[in-house]
Amino acid sequence: MILEPDDIARRLADRDGWSLSPDGKAITRRFDFKGFAKAVEMANLAGWLGNKRGHHPDVAFGWGYCQVSFTTHDAGGLTDADFAAAAHLDALLS
Repeated sequence: MILEPDDIARRLADRDGWSLSPDGKAITRRFDFKGFAKAVEMANLAGWLGNKRGHHPDVAFGWGYCQVSFTTHDAGGLTDADFAAAAHLDALLS
């Protein structure tokens, strides 16, 4: 079930570093690094997590950054699964 805008705003307030996409259908976090290798490692971690959870992120990376976005494509927006995946990724990094 797609989350309501008020619920999305409340959940985002609990997720440091995550922001809502302009269309309101995804949450995104950019991770900055001092080189390429760490960005690749982050992309691999996000991919591994997606495979483990069965909820795959969109990942973009390059020298010094990795951007991870979660959305529920089948639902056409944000669901509980997106925020759970973001929380799990944050937990892996803490």
